[in-house]
Amino acid sequence: MSEQAEITQNQNSNQISFPKMEEEILARWAKQNIFQKSLDSKKKAYSFYDGPPFATGLPHYGHLLASTLKDIVPRYWTMRGFRVERRWGWDCHGLPIEQEIDKKHQFKSTNEIEAFGIARYNEECRSIVLRFTEEWERVITRLGRWADFKNDYKTMDRDFMESVWWVFKQIWDKGLIYRGYKVMAFSTALGTPLSNFEAGSNYQEVQDPAITISFPLVDDPNVSFLAWTTTPWTLPSNLSLLVGKDISYSKIKTKDGKQFILAEALLSKFFKEGDYQIEENTLGLNLVGTAYVPLFDFFKSLPAPHFTVQLSDHVSTEDGTGIVHSAPAHGEEDYASGKLLGLKLICPVDPHGLFTDEVPTYKDLYVKDADKLIIQDLKKSGRLFKQETINHRYAFCPRTDTPLISRAVASWFVSVEKIKDKLCEINASQTHWVPEHLRDGRFGKWLENARDWAISRNRYWGNPLPIWEAFEEPVQNRESFCLGSLEELQKFTGEQFKDIHREHLDDIIIEKNGKKFKRVPEVLDCWFESGSMPYAQYHYPFENKKQFEAEFPADFIGEGLDQTRGWFYTLSVLGTILFEKIPFKNVVVNGLILAEDGKKMSKRLKNYPDPMDVMHSYGADALRLYLIDSPVIRAEELRFSEKGVKEIVRKVQLKLWNAYSFFESYAEIDGYKKSMWTKPPQSKNILDRWIISRMQSLLKRIETEMTLYHLYSVVPEVLKFLEELTNTYIRLNRSRFWDEGFTEDKKSAFDTLHYVMTDFSKVMAPFMPFLSDKLYLLLSNETGKESVHLDDYPRSQETLINPSLEQGVALLEEVILLSRNLREKEKIKVRIPLKELVIVHRKASALESLRPLESYLKSELNIRNISYTSDEPKYVEVSIKANGATLGPRAGKRMGELMKAISTLSFEDLQKLDEGERLKVAGDVEISAEDVRITRKPVDGSHSVSASSKIAVALDLSVDRDQELEGNAREIINRIQNFRKDTGLNLADRIHLEIQAPKELLESLNKHRTFIMEQTLALEIKEVSSCQYPRTGNFEIDGQSITLALKKA
Repeated sequence: MSEQAEITQNQNSNQISFPKMEEEILARWAKQNIFQKSLDSKKKAYSFYDGPPFATGLPHYGHLLASTLKDIVPRYWTMRGFRVERRWGWDCHGLPIEQEIDKKHQFKSTNEIEAFGIARYNEECRSIVLRFTEEWERVITRLGRWADFKNDYKTMDRDFMESVWWVFKQIWDKGLIYRGYKVMAFSTALGTPLSNFEAGSNYQEVQDPAITISFPLVDDPNVSFLAWTTTPWTLPSNLSLLVGKDISYSKIKTKDGKQFILAEALLSKFFKEGDYQIEENTLGLNLVGTAYVPLFDFFKSLPAPHFTVQLSDHVSTEDGTGIVHSAPAHGEEDYASGKLLGLKLICPVDPHGLFTDEVPTYKDLYVKDADKLIIQDLKKSGRLFKQETINHRYAFCPRTDTPLISRAVASWFVSVEKIKDKLCEINASQTHWVPEHLRDGRFGKWLENARDWAISRNRYWGNPLPIWEAFEEPVQNRESFCLGSLEELQKFTGEQFKDIHREHLDDIIIEKNGKKFKRVPEVLDCWFESGSMPYAQYHYPFENKKQFEAEFPADFIGEGLDQTRGWFYTLSVLGTILFEKIPFKNVVVNGLILAEDGKKMSKRLKNYPDPMDVMHSYGADALRLYLIDSPVIRAEELRFSEKGVKEIVRKVQLKLWNAYSFFESYAEIDGYKKSMWTKPPQSKNILDRWIISRMQSLLKRIETEMTLYHLYSVVPEVLKFLEELTNTYIRLNRSRFWDEGFTEDKKSAFDTLHYVMTDFSKVMAPFMPFLSDKLYLLLSNETGKESVHLDDYPRSQETLINPSLEQGVALLEEVILLSRNLREKEKIKVRIPLKELVIVHRKASALESLRPLESYLKSELNIRNISYTSDEPKYVEVSIKANGATLGPRAGKRMGELMKAISTLSFEDLQKLDEGERLKVAGDVEISAEDVRITRKPVDGSHSVSASSKIAVALDLSVDRDQELEGNAREIINRIQNFRKDTGLNLADRIHLEIQAPKELLESLNKHRTFIMEQTLALEIKEVSSCQYPRTGNFEIDGQSITLALKKA
């Protein structure tokens, strides 16, 4: 770029503070009500659902990432002519809120809470639910995300809760709600079971005891079964031993005369060869019914089939002894087996993980703490055969970070397994996932293995289950009914309810058919509420029925990868049951953001910068672009780096702002009048036509990729275009803006740059809403809309796309890069002109596409002569390899054969592939240009050669005296321009100049005086022995001193 342009860039860069600019734009948006106007101006609906966050904590980078995605997509479709409502929501119920109150009052049990009073407890929960809402709104607004906070929905509002009741009632009426016992992952810290997806979200590596226990046969106490477990605390609840029907079991006798039974395949894990002999082998089927001596006396009076050997399909020989100790209350398979056998459900563990008085030896001991004592007792009784420790992954409570246990609980369930096939079918047929592999992969596999969903919680602050039971009847045979509306509740009670939380319903008795009914005590899992959000936010079906039905399912939702087993799942289950529809058409899934060191972001460790500090330092635009131009948009991990945000400012924002500054500086000098463009300007200049073509190609790509929600494909293309605009178009066209007068060509340059930058401000608007709006308003000069976000997104005009021209400029950029690399390698300065550049490409059409751009190459590379040749072998050695990415899936086992065949292709074959022809290799395999990778290696010759996979260049790097003098002249120009900048001159200011310099530099000055004067706007240049003008400066050129003095003309 010329020194004049550099002055403009640097001056303007120093004048812009992006964070301050963003604050000003936020104020203008608020004052002019821009968000609401963007809604009011559109009629056609595009629906977007926003999952409700908890407001009990502050937003973190994960929230900001999701919010950025949830802002980009609605902004884009708004500019495409759609009305996109963006209603905010709050998740108000559930354990996170209850935990806060429990900590405050140090509640350890549900008894303490109920003594405190459910009404008081819930009121305290309500008081803290919205504690951080103002902070959330401040942060989300500062990010530039538009969201409707005024018309927000809250899951604790009566209307929302009523719609959730309606959802529940629909499922009840379909016979898909049932109450049953089920072994579930249970949080003893919270005293409640967790849903499947919660239980699987926090696995940790732990060390646990691994013990093998003996179970003597009742009929032959000298023979013992061996069973293995990593949960000694479950042994007091043991009720049976389980074996595999077709597994071979060995009865062995050891050297010391002891006899044991275990799987034949696992003998070597417990006994050394020669230390035992096999007395007999038998199948598991033959062991069924064998009675054994209970480990403890707690439940020994239970009759058979308690304490007998039974069959189970889940027994294997992968680990342990091939014999499984079964405690039906503490294992899913154990429970299923026990239920089949009619075993009594024994659960001597209370909701807080403490042993009850059913096992007095361990009463009030926490189960995990009891492991050591139980092992000691087994050792004393002679039942401990072997003791080890094991390292394995174990499930922890995601709320409290404490170990989960398996525990049988009475719960209400949604029969997901009954609708699983339909769920999988419509997920595959109705939804589009980004990344695509998640639909049938992570999410699809989760659906295939879906189990019935436990939707009730034995807690207080939540939406009460709307089920009433005849409480005076036996538990097993109680009549029950479900209410699905406030109207039904009022009908049965004669009362009106402003609030339907537990404290208002628990004491109500309904009389029906001569029986008395009370509501069951449980509340709904808050995931059921968030899954009901599409209906409940509208108070459907009680209100807004037309709006809901017109906008369901949502066109778009987006959240993090963890929601594949959370919100995405609950939405899908409820939508399938209610309407046989997944409630979303398109879902964008983002990955996890880690601290820079790769660890989880932690407030305690302080291993990440505060988001508000980052936005205060660099602006929200920079943070947004950093996040979306990263692996997290492909649902991968990102290590957050503040340096990365800073780089966005330098590489993107300043570059774009400098492009505007360049335009504005010269537009002001020439009095160029800005107005909005209804269509691209026409120009004879080849680079004008190229950048307009590139803009249309970009718009076409964006239209395609945004329809597919491939943001990860859009952002790199947008940033690539910015590079082309600044480093190719502006850099190569700068001299057109310097020309005297206002020629037709100069006007075309202004028109083209203004049009492209105006459209680019619209292109960038969804991604960088602040800087885009600023540039749009500056470029439109009050002839456009109030905001770029009220304008239309530009549409591609395909008739203006010129692929051949775009290819030519792409090759030009490659030639410039290769030639500069050669100069740098040989340490020849850019300001020294070189004699010849040879451009080498086997394809004549590629060379022809470069010829019209020759003048730009000469100017940019400082080359006197350019020649073209298709004689590649003279300059480069070309090698070719197979492209495994495209060929691999097709070739299979023949890949090696194809690789060999492709490596021997001739120069002529490569030319055919370049021309778009297809070739057959290895006899019958057809390949195209995309199936090969080409490399070029320079060969020795008179010119220095540099090559890439696209093209090769050869430079004559010899330098004579004439070239040195011209190079020095360009160095002098550089120093004068720097001097102009230092003295604060305007771009158009003319000057008188004095130069005091050595003879060699003066020789260059005299030979190129006219050129130097033109470039520096000097009316005269005097050679002096002592400078007289008031402004002086000392500089150096290749070790030679030069003094400059100037005065403004």
